[in-house]
Amino acid sequence: MTKEEILELSKKVCKNTLMETLEIEFTEVGDDYLIAKMPVSPRVHQPDGVLHGGASVALAESVGSMASYVFLNTEDFFIRGIEISANHLKSIAEGFVFAKASFVHKGRTTQLWEIRITDEEENLISIVKLTTIALPKKK
Repeated sequence: MTKEEILELSKKVCKNTLMETLEIEFTEVGDDYLIAKMPVSPRVHQPDGVLHGGASVALAESVGSMASYVFLNTEDFFIRGIEISANHLKSIAEGFVFAKASFVHKGRTTQLWEIRITDEEENLISIVKLTTIALPKKK
């Protein structure tokens, strides 16, 4: 698929999902990475007015899972997240955050993703590790 087709597919599969609710938009795809953005507004705030860590993790898992879908064989395999951990380093109250998912390990069965969440000035907001597994589809 072309980069444009990948981004269009990403938009299509997000309809009526958590990604649509959080207004996550996939914006860029490279040879080995995928980037998405999410607005930071009261919809994703914790009570004290800054980005909720759970919303950051939802963004990270969304971009990591979509990257798995794009870069792995999903015709023969289901891809599922099996572990996620996040370190939140800086708070943000408004604007956009961007999540870039890149492979750390691309195994046949398990994959390890690093997802870096940054703000519009490229300050690191959170760093997330996502492990996915490829499970064979029954035919």
